[in-house]
Amino acid sequence: MLKRFARSGLNWPVPVEMSDADLESCLYGLPGVKPGRRKQPEPDWSAVVCELKRKHVTLQVLWEEYIGAHPDGYRYSRWCDLFRRWEGRLPLTMRQHHAGGEKMFVDYAGDTVPVVVDRRTGEVRDAHLFVAVLGGSSLSFACATWTERFADWIEAHNSAFAFFGGVAHLLVPDNAK
Repeated sequence: MLKRFARSGLNWPVPVEMSDADLESCLYGLPGVKPGRRKQPEPDWSAVVCELKRKHVTLQVLWEEYIGAHPDGYRYSRWCDLFRRWEGRLPLTMRQHHAGGEKMFVDYAGDTVPVVVDRRTGEVRDAHLFVAVLGGSSLSFACATWTERFADWIEAHNSAFAFFGGVAHLLVPDNAK
């Protein structure tokens, strides 16, 4: 108590007009505020996780919204570090072990990409991006097809097999209809 009193800058005897609450805040600091805590406002990290599940949302986009609302807030690298630390405290839900050559994950990657078919006329068509990834090594393959129909799906698989130099034991499609 003597050390706290010395750090508070108060003189003995304590002024009579000082209330108990004022004396307590001088000795112990503000209630609910821990020393050494972060001074900048932090976002609701669970809301950040929910937003990241939406299409085209990245940490960069969410940080730009945060910094727009809090100009004196954390810079991008610190903001990402705080998010990763918060995320690291979440319980792991599932770990997967992939043996080399065992599984190949295949899917079309979301949105289409515009492709210039004829530079003279400026004709542009949308292409669908096929992606294949080997589970053990994360070696990736991608190619564009005009549609997601069965013939293009099979041709994209054949191209992936040729690229990888073999066939995996198991093909794992994501929500193939």
